[in-house]
Amino acid sequence: MNQRILLVLDGQGGGVGSQLVKLLKPRLPADCTLLCVGTNVSATAAMLKAGAVQGATGENAVVYNAARADLILGPIGIILANGILGEVSPAMAAAVSGAQGKKILVPSASCGVQVAGTEELRLEEYLRRAAGLAAKELGL
Repeated sequence: MNQRILLVLDGQGGGVGSQLVKLLKPRLPADCTLLCVGTNVSATAAMLKAGAVQGATGENAVVYNAARADLILGPIGIILANGILGEVSPAMAAAVSGAQGKKILVPSASCGVQVAGTEELRLEEYLRRAAGLAAKELGL
């Protein structure tokens, strides 16, 4: 059985990523590995504390792990050059947006992007929906 890789990416203090990890971890089947990558050490530490199995930090970690992930989750800023207040480099954004794995992105007004068709919800509801989409993608 091939191991599937779920990658949670985040920056800043890792709040979105850590909540995604907490929501996903109890639902994952045995063939899934939950990895986290932060744009900074604080984000990575928060996601590891929330229960991610492994974590890494920085541009190379994003580029490397995005390429091998089956499913990528995080705030919408992870696909934007200079997103998350400049923490997402153009190379990170290109790696994530160009990765073959499916992406599940959480809308965030702080990234300066509005997605037509998304309803205005509290962050907690966006996170629950993202975890639900991930579960559906995994066949749960």
